[in-house]
Order: sequence, then structure tokens, then C-alpha cells
Amino acid sequence: MSFVLACDLGGTSLRAALVDRAGAFVAAHTVAGRTAQSRQSVSEIDPSLWWADFCRAVDALALIAPDAFANTRAISITAITRTQVFLGDGGKVLRPAILWGDTRSESLVQSLRERCPTGHEEAAGLNAFHPLARLWWLRQAEPEIAASLAHVVEPKDYLNFCLTGTVASDTVSMARLAASAAPAVDGRSLFDAAGLDATVLPRLLTPGDIVGTVRADIAGAVGKLAGLPVVMMANDTWATVVGLGAMRPGCAYNISGTTEVLGVLSSQTASAEGLMTVAWGEGLTQVGGPSQSGADSLMWLLDLLSRSQTGDAAAELAALTADARDSEPVLFLPYLLGERVPHWDPALRGALLGLNRSHRAVDLAYAVMEGVGFLNRLVLERAEAATGVRIEELRFGGGGATNPLWCQIKADILGRPVVVTDCEEHGLLGAAITAWSALDTGFPLGDVQRRLVRTARRYEPGPGNRQRYNDLFVLFRQAEDALRPISHQLVGLQRRGASS
Repeated sequence: MSFVLACDLGGTSLRAALVDRAGAFVAAHTVAGRTAQSRQSVSEIDPSLWWADFCRAVDALALIAPDAFANTRAISITAITRTQVFLGDGGKVLRPAILWGDTRSESLVQSLRERCPTGHEEAAGLNAFHPLARLWWLRQAEPEIAASLAHVVEPKDYLNFCLTGTVASDTVSMARLAASAAPAVDGRSLFDAAGLDATVLPRLLTPGDIVGTVRADIAGAVGKLAGLPVVMMANDTWATVVGLGAMRPGCAYNISGTTEVLGVLSSQTASAEGLMTVAWGEGLTQVGGPSQSGADSLMWLLDLLSRSQTGDAAAELAALTADARDSEPVLFLPYLLGERVPHWDPALRGALLGLNRSHRAVDLAYAVMEGVGFLNRLVLERAEAATGVRIEELRFGGGGATNPLWCQIKADILGRPVVVTDCEEHGLLGAAITAWSALDTGFPLGDVQRRLVRTARRYEPGPGNRQRYNDLFVLFRQAEDALRPISHQLVGLQRRGASS
């Protein structure tokens, strides 16, 4: 029997598994995530730590399942996105990687926009989270590093480079930078406007292409895989969508981890305010994107209520929501870390509205889950309006999908069935599916996806909650508009205080 080695580098851990042709995990290992260096607007990490964790995970798999490990046929790695790894000549790491939540470029974005050629489609999407804005910041703040930059890649690409010695990325993960390199009507690109060299873009492959083969000079168990093909994967969102069985037109997905991602898959190109449009291959376009809000909002609440000490967040949340709710609802704006899709505003802040003396912890827990659900609905409605497609079901994955109550809340708020599959490691499964598709060229990705992804539960919208959630959603949107300027003023006060 043959296996593929799939790896998913997340924000809090690195997970690896040996997966057979039927999608079964014969061995798996998790390495606890490294702590990022975070302070105010800064979030970064030494990428060499990821390589060390990958090697530890592979060593563990070789011990857990030696026979399966000896029959590994390929490696496929997916990872967090909106993160930049800066490489110099020969693949030398020049500085810590800038992680997805870093907002240091925010104060410089306007100066970049002012230099952009008129009519360039990507210019409207420039913000503190855009990879070109990070490069612009690098040029201003660390000009020596910028001058030495040979390539900017994503975390998975760095691990692939460590394995193969080949610098490459994929068309999905690098879509924003690739669009920035495209010329406007006047012939200038956003790279030209920023005075940056577009050659820092690595060679772009299609997910499923072969990056190269594992080098023979690597120590440990990884070295025993020398000569095996390394399959190019896209970012963790793309991999998870494949692992959910949602890589097909007319389907939507929602990945609920520390933060959330929601998108609609369409066979036609469309755009919507605040959403990302990316060609995802297989003739499909994704309209949607990542937020800053998600299960981390629930962790914040557990911390606030001193309910996180046990380390079992699921049990604590179940205990919180077992009590009866007050009849008067609480509204939660989930912008504790600013927001990406659909607002792209690092200065947005969260709020609990409508508190009365009778409200208790259970009311706050429901409000947090509902607030994230309302944000999901905003993204879904914009994506459906843009594509002209009403989706029939939403595939739900990530840690949030293990909570039946949250699944039902999302189904009720969105007014769509929410489907959960029988595999909780969707990113790993998606990486394995892509690897098997690459190895078995007679089986397209969609066919392998249909064969290996199985439905576990389906949550239908409850008609009893529909009107209540429609009314609350209207108030949610009004609260966003009313509190946005106050959020900006509060952040401005903090910044003035820090500079005085």
C-alpha cells in the first residue's frame, strides 16, 4: 500500500499525516506552534522554526508507522497565508517572516496609493494586509533588507525550498502580488509605482504541479525521503476547501479557526465590495476571503470570564451555553483585532451592545457566536449578489465546526444548510487529495475530492429563528456604521498617548 505525506502549517501548530488512497490517516503527529513575536502592530516569526517543526513531525511519523513511512510516494505542504518570508540570494532568510495580523504598513498605505497608476484594478485593494504594502513598508523601514531581497514567498514555499532547493510558489497564493505586477493602461504596474522589482515574485506553478524532489543531504527521517516528488499546494484555505469537498461551482465554504474564511465558488469571474476574487483553478473563481474574527473571539470571552484555565474550551463553552438565555438579545461586533474581509480596516474595534442587568455569561456566549455569524452573512450575501448564484449548502470546517450549536446558529443566520464532513483535518486531507491527483494523472482533482470526502452531519435552517436573525442582522449593520468612527477615534487616542 502507498501513502502520501501531507502537512498543514497553521498559526498555532504544525500537523502532519500519512494518508492512503482512500483518505484514511494511518499516522498523524502535531507539533505545538511557536510563539510569534507580537507587540502592538507587529507580528513576526523566524521561519527556520517552521522547518525545525516539520523535521520533528516527520521524525515522529517515521517512528509511529515505519512501514507506511517507507512506502511514502510524495509530499504535499499547505500553510497559513497572507504571510511573507523574505529570501536573499541562495534562499538565505533575511529577516523574520511578517505574519497575517501585522499592521505596520497601515500608516504608509496612503502614500503607496498616491503613487499608483490611474485605473489599476489592484490599487483599490491596497491595505495594511496586502503583500505589496508589506514590501513598501520594508523598503521604507528596512532599506538594506529590501535591497538584498531576491524572492518573497509564503510559509509553505519556504518549507518546499528547504526540501528541494527550488524557490517557487503558486498562482492562488500569490494572486495579489501577481496582480500588482500586471501593467495598467499606461504600462506601469504597482511594483513600478512603488519602485520595487517585480522579479521578487518567484516562479508560479499551478497547485498539483511538482516543485522538485527531496534533496539527499537532509538529516533525519526527512533525508530518507530523498528523491520523492514535492507537490505544489496552495494556501491552507484552498487546501481546506478541497478537503471539505467544496471545490465545485455553486458551493460555499466557511473555515472557522482562530479566524474565519468564507467564500463562494463560481464558474465565472465576479467581484464584490470588500471581497477577494481569485482564480482557483479547475475553471473556478473564489469570491470571499479571510476575516480577523472567529473562534479567537470565543477564547477572548472565556479569558474574560476566567473560564479558560481548564484548557478545554469546548467543555467550557458547552457549560456556558447550557443555561437559559435572557429574552432580550445582546449584539456583538466581532472586530477585536480590526478586520480584513469585508472591511479591510485595522482600526475597527469590537463592541457588546444592549447589555442589561439580567444578562449573564450565556447571553454573551450566544452574542459572540451570532456576531461572527452575522459577519459571515454579510460576506455571503455580497458574494452571491456578485456571482448571481444562490448557494444550496455551505461546507463548514475548522475547529468551530465541531460545535453543533455554532453549526446550527450559522445555518439559522445564513438561511442555508450547513454541512460538516467526517474528517476534522480538512487542510491535511486537501493536501493529500491534491498529492494523489498529481500522482494519478488519470484522476482529476474534482474526481479524487468526490471519492475521498464524506458527509457526517447536515444542519438545516430552523424557521423559528429566521425572522429574529433577520431583524438582528439589520441592527448589526446599523451598529457597524455607527461605531466605525468611534473605533477610529479610540485608536487615534491610543496612538497619540503612545507617542507622547
